[in-house]
Amino acid sequence: MSPLRTRPALVALGATALLTASVAVPQAAAADRTTVLTWYDATAETIATAGAPTQISNSRTWAISWLAAARATWSVPAGVERGPYQAAALAAAVHRALVTLAPSRTEQLDATYKETLDAIPDGPAEERGVAAGERQADLVLTSREGDGLDPASVNAPYPVRPAAPGVWQPTPPAYAPAAQYGNRLAKPFALATQSQFRLGPPPAPDSARYAADLAEVRAYGAVDSTARSTHQTETATFWLGSSLTLYTEPLRVALSRTDQGIAGQAQLVALFHVALVDTQIATSDSKYAYERWRPVTAIRTGRIDPDPDWTPLHDTPAHPDYPSGHNTYSGAAETVLSALVGPRTAPFGLTSPAAPGVTRTYTTWKQLSDENVDARVFSGIHTRSADEAGITLGKNVARYVLRNAGRLLASR
Repeated sequence: MSPLRTRPALVALGATALLTASVAVPQAAAADRTTVLTWYDATAETIATAGAPTQISNSRTWAISWLAAARATWSVPAGVERGPYQAAALAAAVHRALVTLAPSRTEQLDATYKETLDAIPDGPAEERGVAAGERQADLVLTSREGDGLDPASVNAPYPVRPAAPGVWQPTPPAYAPAAQYGNRLAKPFALATQSQFRLGPPPAPDSARYAADLAEVRAYGAVDSTARSTHQTETATFWLGSSLTLYTEPLRVALSRTDQGIAGQAQLVALFHVALVDTQIATSDSKYAYERWRPVTAIRTGRIDPDPDWTPLHDTPAHPDYPSGHNTYSGAAETVLSALVGPRTAPFGLTSPAAPGVTRTYTTWKQLSDENVDARVFSGIHTRSADEAGITLGKNVARYVLRNAGRLLASR
């Protein structure tokens, strides 16, 4: 039986609900939850200590590891006990993928793997679960060979066009070469093409909308802004870091609160990161299709009241403005979490490496998106139209991934 069912409230959002074969179980057993969270934390620690220098490469590691786990736990063979089989399959899949992709962490991962298997009764369920997990990991790893998501491919050289109104140019203070151009050439997990959800063009540089966008960034995003409040400055700083890092804890919160059991929890993590890899590919496709200059370039060199000394609160990343990558990430994350665990949750606290000592509390996934939209304006590094377009793109990609979950998760 397929694990997918349609839920009317989610259909209205253009998403698909995910129900697993274990849906009849009212709450995941404590041992099952421990296994899933143990390997979630092991994945996060592996990437934090031995990850790649490019975010999408690390998203790829998450997606490969947990897609293998989701496929391995999809169904249980007749004649074996469900719990031990799925626990062994998940651990074997994630372990096999991670030691392949981050071999420097093999000793730590082997120790965690041994602890997991030691807690599972010996017998056919464990043996067949391990075999299934290793097989699915090997299949996913093989299918992703040469996918263009290694750091060198991600940062493929980008030929900068001559300076002209609206055209992206390297930005101060580093004037670094463009980053992430190669994402748009990479192989997606689910999308048919990298440009499948390419956005329409941004507001024209001489339009009223763009003038309003730029005026907002000029006033609220300057390093010496008198319009930006203390709370707004905190918002900009809180969301400054890597989206992958910032969303690791919200996804863990969702994972710890779902009652779908091992298979459903594995599917949640897998679909989240598959959607986020494809969202980052689609983001770079739109960014480099339009090559829109950053606010700092427009404000310093534009035709309307140029200010050559204007400086944003935070340094501008080295890629085009439209759409905002932080917001494509937020839009996709919000969509997957809302579809699979519901749009609201009990209050949870979130911290940020960029804002030590600050804890913010949330009860909906949309709140994270709303803050990201504002944050990039207050940082002085994106226009609001780029932020809002980012939310739209992320949602479009995530909805497509959810609609195609059955195809993605089916065992090979």
